[in-house]
Amino acid sequence: MAFLSKDERDALAEEIKNKNFGQIRGYVYGKDEKARLAYFRNVQESGKWMTRYVLEGLGTMITVYEDLKEEKKGWFSQRKYAIDKIVVEPTKSNRS
Repeated sequence: MAFLSKDERDALAEEIKNKNFGQIRGYVYGKDEKARLAYFRNVQESGKWMTRYVLEGLGTMITVYEDLKEEKKGWFSQRKYAIDKIVVEPTKSNRS
């Protein structure tokens, strides 16, 4: 399996832009058997929850940025995540 070029990464970003969080996860693991989860809903940037998948066999990383809204329901609150943006970029080993 070869690393993805810039055009192929752009096409991948276009394919997943309208998918929900669960669909993106399934797509990633179906696309590359060497895919791994780097971090899950981690706050790396103020106010943004980030999940990163590394597709090692394709030399690509997919980072999903989400906003969090908490809704009060009686005595507890419910978290609602909404995808803000998706970034598809090369790994360090992918020089294309």
